Amino acid sequence: MLNIRILIPGGWQLVRNKSAGALTVFAPLLKYKVNLILHFVFLAVPSPNKKTPVSKKAPVKKKSPAKKKKSKGWPIQLKIAIAGILLILLSPFYYGYVLRTFISTWRWVRDIGENSHYRTYKSFNIRIPDKYLIHGIDVSYAQGKIDWQKVRTMEDDSVRVSFAFIKATEGVLLVDPYFQRNWREAPKVGIICGAYHYFKPAKSGKWQAKFFLQTVKVEKGDLPVVVDIEELNGTNPNKMRQELKEFVNYIQAKTGVKPIIYSGISFYQDYLEGYFDGYPLWIAHYHQAQLNINKETNWVFWQHSDKATISGINHVVDFDAFRGDSTAFKNLLIK
Repeated sequence: MLNIRILIPGGWQLVRNKSAGALTVFAPLLKYKVNLILHFVFLAVPSPNKKTPVSKKAPVKKKSPAKKKKSKGWPIQLKIAIAGILLILLSPFYYGYVLRTFISTWRWVRDIGENSHYRTYKSFNIRIPDKYLIHGIDVSYAQGKIDWQKVRTMEDDSVRVSFAFIKATEGVLLVDPYFQRNWREAPKVGIICGAYHYFKPAKSGKWQAKFFLQTVKVEKGDLPVVVDIEELNGTNPNKMRQELKEFVNYIQAKTGVKPIIYSGISFYQDYLEGYFDGYPLWIAHYHQAQLNINKETNWVFWQHSDKATISGINHVVDFDAFRGDSTAFKNLLIK
């Protein structure tokens, strides 16, 4: 209970009971010293005209715990794309592709003004016609001791030495001093080989063939035997053709394969054309973008340069191209 007491001059006191809503007046009487208590009760009555609005408290909404926002990751397609790009960038094949592209572009810029089908290969130091896929060389004692491993590993823009014709004999007495070594070492590094004989028209064609086969052991997988005819050697054309015919007939009879006839383009056109059309031909025609010969001619090899520089060989060397693809090349080999 809470009482509020108010003192008034003369001894009067007003006391209000706040919890009961009443007001009590105390008046003192001097004579009898008895307190006359006038008790007034005041009830708090609200004004009839004014209504005190009862404020209703809005219900307190409970705050739901804040949801953690999930961080959105990269789309799976983007991840796959990035992974693919990284694999490409880290792949040695990619750098090989970039390097080849750069080299090809540089060569294109460097060779501006040249025939695009007959451009210079700096490594070989010659111009090479671009229509051919299989390239090779022919060698003799003139090239000296050859490092065949270096020959095989040399490559310039997909051009490399895949085959070699090796001189074996000449006439009826001469054996090339480097033949046995070349014939033994070149196949070891994967170079396909063929042996050739330098023909002397003044000597017996049959005896020359016998001498050649005594020196060379032709085996399966070799290129056919080659007879190199470049001069009349003091004989008339008919005598030369007669001896040459004996040579090729004997070789074919013993090996079962037609030999290849090699000659320069001028000598062939002057003395051989029309006489040995059934034999495969190897024609020498230097420093030209294409072999200028009758389209009906049965040529399979073209010696297009005599000045090639090859790793492992200390002297310039003849450079050749095969007319055909790898299947045709394999079909030409001795079975």
